[in-house]
Amino acid sequence: MTTPVPLLLASQSPARLATLRSAGVEPEVIVSGVDEDAILERLSSEYPEAGPADAVLALAQAKAEHVAREYETGSIVLGCDSMLELDGEIYGKPGTPEIARERWQRMRGRSGVLHTGHWLVDDREDGTRGSVGASSDTVVHFANLTDDEIDAYIATGEPLKVAGAFTVDGLGGPYVEGIEGDFHGVVGVSLPLLRALLAELSVPFHTLRASPQIVETAQPTSA
Repeated sequence: MTTPVPLLLASQSPARLATLRSAGVEPEVIVSGVDEDAILERLSSEYPEAGPADAVLALAQAKAEHVAREYETGSIVLGCDSMLELDGEIYGKPGTPEIARERWQRMRGRSGVLHTGHWLVDDREDGTRGSVGASSDTVVHFANLTDDEIDAYIATGEPLKVAGAFTVDGLGGPYVEGIEGDFHGVVGVSLPLLRALLAELSVPFHTLRASPQIVETAQPTSA
């Protein structure tokens, strides 16, 4: 009989959680709360040639390692982060309507690359104690939205809270004309890439254990 393996998602993204659930996995959730700006500043300082894929991978690694270090998880810990690359620049969550509007005015009728970093830490006592990661990179083709369409989409509030100011699985779906790559990677977690990374830790995807517990805020086990 195969021993079930618990998965812990170090992300507050509802889309990532929904994607995992759609694949039959019910992870525990602990939000890492790492200082993303500080991590990116350090990456830029230490590795000036680092690109967008390196940035999302560094953030995913920081999230997974922070949760594994601060909490007794006994799980495979998954950290993820996504950013859109357009004209050599990277874009995370816009945060304000003004920034979201400016980005969509740049994006409309064009194509960008959505990078999603994935990092796994095997925090099980009887596991490999390994740590592996990789990024998925998907070309996204945006529709040529009118100003009214941009304003209407921004008014929903959705683009303010997601990387690149768009979704493919939500209200932004009508504004994405196509993708080249993994759809799930654009949503927030690439299931094929997750399967491949799990294999590096000798964990078959189908052994991930369903757990009903979702922890939004948890106390560290160490000071």
